[in-house]
Amino acid sequence: MSTVQEENPTSSFDAMKWILCFIALAGAVYANHALVDGSVLIRAGVILVLVAIGSGIGFSTSKGKNSLVFAKEAKIEARKVVWPSRPETVQTTLIIIVSVTLVSLLLWGIDAILVKLISFLTVPGVV
Repeated sequence: MSTVQEENPTSSFDAMKWILCFIALAGAVYANHALVDGSVLIRAGVILVLVAIGSGIGFSTSKGKNSLVFAKEAKIEARKVVWPSRPETVQTTLIIIVSVTLVSLLLWGIDAILVKLISFLTVPGVV
């Protein structure tokens, strides 16, 4: 049996694409700073165009394509989720509120006892 693992084939231009992607996104950040005195519409347009270019370049890489496939599969899986009904949600929320309240009161009580104990042991005359 062969133990050779198949590697995911990547384009030799992926590194260059990622560099161009980051340059486009850095250009959007710079444009946001440089065009602060200009029209908001022009500034927003330039930023949107640069982000779209960077995103397009990023999604054209093998990792970008894999992330798109993952997002599509996640959307399909999200449709399969069975959401609880309103009464189930309300009941669960009330149980959580009561539980958190009880635990917080318990911890408050333990803290108060420990503070009294420590002050009794460390500070003479204070009870």
